[in-house]
Amino acid sequence: MKQRYFLLLMAAFCFGNACFAQNTVNPGSKKPVSQELFDTIARMDSIFFTAYNNCDLVTQGNIYSDSIEFYHDKGGLNTSKKEILESTHKNICGQVTRQLVKGSMEVYPIKDYGAVEMGFHTFHKISGPEAGDTSAPDRFIVIWKKQSNGWKITRVISLH
Repeated sequence: MKQRYFLLLMAAFCFGNACFAQNTVNPGSKKPVSQELFDTIARMDSIFFTAYNNCDLVTQGNIYSDSIEFYHDKGGLNTSKKEILESTHKNICGQVTRQLVKGSMEVYPIKDYGAVEMGFHTFHKISGPEAGDTSAPDRFIVIWKKQSNGWKITRVISLH
């Protein structure tokens, strides 16, 4: 039931405005509801993606929740932290890096849970025949849960 509610919420958001501007970046369009929360999630995003860009699977694994749900528009749903990390090792490490599009990140509190982070990022090919290529900005949504042992990523929606 919770998963159905979450998907309905995301569909409502999508039809509200996001899907119609799929690759449009509007940096700085929203002032943070809480600057402190924004700064915290920006720091966590930086820690996670520094680990991602440097193939630090231990740090990534520590930030992913054990109950992770990773929705990828091309790859489908993955709920296995182990498989997500293995896929990152196989398909990302030494091949691709991620960069947040400056000014695109928005962070909103989720009462009694944590926060939702939305924004745009690009991916840079660093090896192979496409080395040097950069993707168009892609939308992402990350649900963060505040726990006693720190912030954990519980849901990811990655759109390309």
